[in-house]
Amino acid sequence: MSDSRPNVIVFLTDDQGYGDLSCMGATDFRTPNLDRMAKEGMRFTDWYSNSPVCSPSRAALLTGRYPGNAGIRGVLRGHRKTAGLPQSATTLATMLKNAGYGTAIAGKWHLGLGEEFRPQNHGFDRSFGFFAGNVDYYSHIFYYGANQPGIGINPTHDLWEDNEEVWLDGQYFTELIAEKSIEYLREMAAEDKPFFLYVPFSAPHYPMHAPRKYMNRFPDLPWDRRVMAAMISAADDAVGAILDEVDRLGAAKNTFTFFTSDNGPSRETRNWLDGTLDPYYGGTSGGLKGHKGSVFEGGIRLPGIMHWPGHIKGGEVSSQPCANMDIVPTVLEACGVDDRAYEIDGTSLLGYLTEGMSISERPIFWEWHGQTAVRRGKWKLVLNGSLIGHGEPVPEVHLSNLEVDRGESANLADSELKITAELTRLALDWRSAIDKRWAEEYNAPDEEQRRILT
Repeated sequence: MSDSRPNVIVFLTDDQGYGDLSCMGATDFRTPNLDRMAKEGMRFTDWYSNSPVCSPSRAALLTGRYPGNAGIRGVLRGHRKTAGLPQSATTLATMLKNAGYGTAIAGKWHLGLGEEFRPQNHGFDRSFGFFAGNVDYYSHIFYYGANQPGIGINPTHDLWEDNEEVWLDGQYFTELIAEKSIEYLREMAAEDKPFFLYVPFSAPHYPMHAPRKYMNRFPDLPWDRRVMAAMISAADDAVGAILDEVDRLGAAKNTFTFFTSDNGPSRETRNWLDGTLDPYYGGTSGGLKGHKGSVFEGGIRLPGIMHWPGHIKGGEVSSQPCANMDIVPTVLEACGVDDRAYEIDGTSLLGYLTEGMSISERPIFWEWHGQTAVRRGKWKLVLNGSLIGHGEPVPEVHLSNLEVDRGESANLADSELKITAELTRLALDWRSAIDKRWAEEYNAPDEEQRRILT
């Protein structure tokens, strides 16, 4: 390619916990391709999503804003008229397309099903995948809610390419993502301009489906852990195939690649697929407290890997607190795109990644329904936190020193009164501004966006 600007690939998994990569500490299965990315790039120990659930997390990643500032605070439903990401929330795809990049997505969208909210109207030249929160991995049908009175969503086929419905019955969705990603890479490379490829996997989100060839890799694991490992292994294979194609195209040395997840592991009972009402145990948060839907660390602290040969030194491990909203400004700076025309809450990490420059300490915030949290330096405050299957009542105010207690086991709220008061005021002021904008600019979208329908 004659254009010297870097290509960009963003990989995103779904409901993958902090501990569910071998480079992040998993010992019962291996993820060799992602491990190689980490070995050749920078791995983050304190990387965060901006929400503990799907749609808001994805909105933040693609816009560089907190979810409420992007107009998505809840998990979007799956009917074909569901509203989603507003046009005022400019995506990274649009920003890079405006700068002359080819853009493509292959995977899970979950930012609106209505025509105006789909990927083609948010900067993507090519798109493949589904629009709702999940589909059967083989039939590509959205089933969630079909057996729940009052929800009113019948089973719906949900597989599309370039806004046209396609039927690929029996083909495993994770493998389809890899095939389409490679197809789009070849098309964009042939255009002799830089590309942006967004690869949001649906794995390992339920339904818990994996081909036998992946299940056979882990014969000694319990079923719940075995299928989780198989689904993640399939995604790891897909990452490897996509990066091998980038290498084959001669673009590996000039491709800036990111990997992370959208939120922590699911404890939802519907992961079992057999009517079991016990919370699911297949995924792990790697010893962190919390899970999907919780603003404790297990719901929001996730694997984070950045890879850019010749620019990011290999084998680096960072404990710098960063978040998915930082990807947009980092990419824009790397690509030479002026970000002043866009509203962005994240911070560019480029100088830190490539030159070891320091990043000023800043608070990072989260909110989900009644929960609010803030991290500033080593301190993490959670207000009205929520936990599934927790043996004791969850305190309304919980303060942790993550430097010595990343599992948030000790509540220091009563012993560190000054820090607790400062962070409480900071968190509530931030939450108040989000609530105000939500009501005034986004006209307080209805309860459809506030329900956990993933």
